[in-house]
Amino acid sequence: MAHKLRLIPLGGLGEIGKNMMLFEHGDDALLVDAGLMFPENDMLGIDYIIPDFRYVLERKDKVRGIVVTHGHEDHTGAIKHVMQQIDAPIYATPLTRGLLEVKLRDARLFDRVTLKTVNAGDSETIGPFGVEFFHVCHSIPDGVGLGLTTPAGLIVHSGDFKFDHTPVDGWPTDYAKLAEFSGRGVLALLSDSTNADKAGWTPSEAVIDPAFDEVFRQAPGRILVATFASLISRIQQVLNAAYRHGRKMALVGASMVENAKMAQKLGYLTVPEGMLIPTDEALRLAPAKVVIMTTGTQGEPSSILGRLSEGRNRQFDLIANDTIVLSSHPVPGNEEMVHRTINKLLRRGARVIYDPIAPVHVSGHASAEEMKLLIHLVKPRNFIPIHGELRHLTQHAAIAREVGVPADNIAVVENGTVLEFENGRLSVGDRIPGGYVYVDGSGVGDIGPSVMREREALAQDGFVIVNLRVNKTGKLADKPEIISRGFVFVRDAEEMFATAQEQIAAAIDRLNGAAASPQALRDRVQQSLSDFFYAELKRRPMIFTLINEV
Repeated sequence: MAHKLRLIPLGGLGEIGKNMMLFEHGDDALLVDAGLMFPENDMLGIDYIIPDFRYVLERKDKVRGIVVTHGHEDHTGAIKHVMQQIDAPIYATPLTRGLLEVKLRDARLFDRVTLKTVNAGDSETIGPFGVEFFHVCHSIPDGVGLGLTTPAGLIVHSGDFKFDHTPVDGWPTDYAKLAEFSGRGVLALLSDSTNADKAGWTPSEAVIDPAFDEVFRQAPGRILVATFASLISRIQQVLNAAYRHGRKMALVGASMVENAKMAQKLGYLTVPEGMLIPTDEALRLAPAKVVIMTTGTQGEPSSILGRLSEGRNRQFDLIANDTIVLSSHPVPGNEEMVHRTINKLLRRGARVIYDPIAPVHVSGHASAEEMKLLIHLVKPRNFIPIHGELRHLTQHAAIAREVGVPADNIAVVENGTVLEFENGRLSVGDRIPGGYVYVDGSGVGDIGPSVMREREALAQDGFVIVNLRVNKTGKLADKPEIISRGFVFVRDAEEMFATAQEQIAAAIDRLNGAAASPQALRDRVQQSLSDFFYAELKRRPMIFTLINEV
């Protein structure tokens, strides 16, 4: 019996980030990408989020390989979590492999993982899947899309892409390969939807160079450029600008330093002799002779830029005439955090430059006209928008209909929805269970929705702890002790807490002394206090009751 080809998006569809797609045919499976997602504002204390790949773990013996399309965190950030549990070779281009190596070494997994280097233009057979790697422009070198020859037909996976005619590395997207796929007949195109709601064409990376030159000409003191640690091409552009304007450059942040070292070793980063210097040396130079590159463009409080904005960075602080360049766009959902960081930096006297103040960053993703061109080049029978929130996927589907893809041949789906191909026809199947897997410190998946709700409640109204000392008859042996955090300032509410103590005593008196169980005592006290605080302040803090028998 012929098996159906099944596509199961485990991340990246219905959101920006944590991209992961499983291709399944019979007893064989291929995993594409293993990314993370930045936490949203209401995800308190969470470091990052990874895909829920329980479905893959239940079939881990079927996984013949893992293909990583490029080195950005939203495609690589979950790789250590995947490789802790799955034994399959990873296929990646040289720069992507180097970035993965850094992650795997940090996780002490490098020695037991098989990494296979591929180049754009190469082909590999992975189980029943023939995989052809073709070069695509993005905001990081060495990105690839995939041509997957499957038993059901040819699937083209765009990866993250844009059609940049003047890329920084001089290596445009492989239009010829896309046209060749079209000649063979493409069963389905899976295409990046991130900028589906942006009209026209995404500007070329080349527009950044004159923008940097303008910033460097005008900056009277130090220049701090913040970007993603994996954005190797941006590090190169800042290096070039620093060289042209007679400045030395320092990299700050372990991930950026490691990535740059690896990229330089592989030949993806060209550093003039003596240009890169240690941070300590850079801080001793005249401010007008220094550029510092760092991370923290998403407003993360723990990042160097986040610490600088609050004056709590240990190694160095902001000084007069500092110019800060944010060479990135906020990840959707992070706008508020980024804007808050910009405001704090301005408050501390820095000059802050960001897009749209100046074109110091351009997107690495195709806009609407490029999406149309990709569909025209590939001429797919079926179309599946990937990588984006539901609004992006829906708009990309509208673009596909506009250029002639029949509505019945387009599937707009979110994570977990199974897509099946049989006899050239696309059908939408059931949705597998799944959700967010939160990473908090060293804990992975041990924080669930109930804990997040508790954190939200604590953040909104704080908590009150009531410490009761009762005798063997169930009567109060002492005045109740009330401790409050994040609810009210105790000194300003002494009178209210005194009344609260009376409320607790009255609630205990109404119980039948020793006949009352400790749990009944807790419930009565907590309900009484909850009603009292709501009547007083229209707020309901979390209330915890401790009972000590004396």
